[in-house]
Amino acid sequence: MRDESLREELERRGALLNGHFRLSSGRHSGGFVQKFRVLEDPTAVEPIARLLAQRLRRYDPQLVVSAAVGGIVLGYEVGRKLGTLAIFVEKEGGVPVLRRGFAIAPGQRAVVVEDIVTTGLSVRETIGVVERAGGRVVAVGAIVRRGSVTFEQPTEVLLDLPIEDFAPEECPLCVRGEPLQEPGSRFSSARS
Repeated sequence: MRDESLREELERRGALLNGHFRLSSGRHSGGFVQKFRVLEDPTAVEPIARLLAQRLRRYDPQLVVSAAVGGIVLGYEVGRKLGTLAIFVEKEGGVPVLRRGFAIAPGQRAVVVEDIVTTGLSVRETIGVVERAGGRVVAVGAIVRRGSVTFEQPTEVLLDLPIEDFAPEECPLCVRGEPLQEPGSRFSSARS
């Protein structure tokens, strides 16, 4: 799968949306990537995970770590392709932690896998959990990076999409009065 074929697949599945969106980060954007339009279909996830695993294999990971909820499916598939365990970080009282008996051995080489990177907050939180547990993050892998976010670790991204986003008080879509949609998981789940 090439970058263009991944973009075509996202478009074909209706995963690339246009409008006025409040992102999970709180920022606003005219574009949104609805990752679950791809993650809902195992036959679509498999080639994406295979490509990401191929790119991450050279870092010799012993563990794949992702953030709940969106990263669980992708992390599991990448771990399967790499032949490693795949665990996830979730929040407890608003703080990212390992739960469910997950453990990271001291010095264990981990890759952090994310679906969509916008601000990098989820990835940084996951890296922090791995490091506090004594592990070592050797690389980060993602399906899509929306902007120019970078990490200290080597980063493998399948598709860079330069989708602009704005602080709410600087959003031109708000100024035009376009209705705001909130498709992201942080806000939707907070209301449930």
